Amino acid sequence: MKSRLKTITITTLLSFSVFAALVYSSCNRDQCKSIVCAYGGVCNNGVCNCPSGYEGTNCETISRYKFLGNWSVFEKGSETQAANYGVTISEGAKVSDVVITNFYNYFTVPIYGSVIHDTLIIPNQQYQGKVLFGIGYIYTSTTYGQFGGINMEYEIVDTATQAVNDFGYNAILDHSDASEWNK
Repeated sequence: MKSRLKTITITTLLSFSVFAALVYSSCNRDQCKSIVCAYGGVCNNGVCNCPSGYEGTNCETISRYKFLGNWSVFEKGSETQAANYGVTISEGAKVSDVVITNFYNYFTVPIYGSVIHDTLIIPNQQYQGKVLFGIGYIYTSTTYGQFGGINMEYEIVDTATQAVNDFGYNAILDHSDASEWNK
C-alpha cells in the first residue's frame, strides 16, 4: 500500500511539474508573440534584448545617433587654462562606433570612440606625441534640450614629458573638472 501511494504521489507531482512547465513555456512564447524586435534583437519574457549599438523598447534606435553632430566644448584641464572650441562627432565603421574630429583642440587625426546607450567610451589611443583615453555621459540639459550635453572625463598624457592633463578623469587626485560639451 505504501508503495502504491508513493507511486501515485510521484506520478501526480511529475504530471503537475510537466503541466506547469508547458504553461510557463506557452506564456513566455505568448508574451513575445506580438513583439517584433528590430536590428536582430531577441524577445525574452516580453522584453527585447538589443544587440550592441541599439536600444529602445523594440531595439529601434541606434544609440550613437544622439551623440552625432557639432558640439561646443568648455573645459579647463589640470595643466591648461580654460578653453572653448568645437568638435564634431560622426559615424564610425561599426554601428556603435563614432569618430571625433578636433578633439582637445589639438589632434588633426580622428579620435575613435564607441557608444553604449548613454555612454561614450574613448579607448586608449596614441597620436601626435600624446596618449588619450576617457569616458563621457550624455544628458538632457535645460538649456540645450534632450541629449544636449556630454560630461566628458578624459586624460591627455604627453609621451615626451609624461605630463598628465586631466579633465575630471581622476578628479579625486587632482581636483579637475569634466569637460562640458553642449550642442
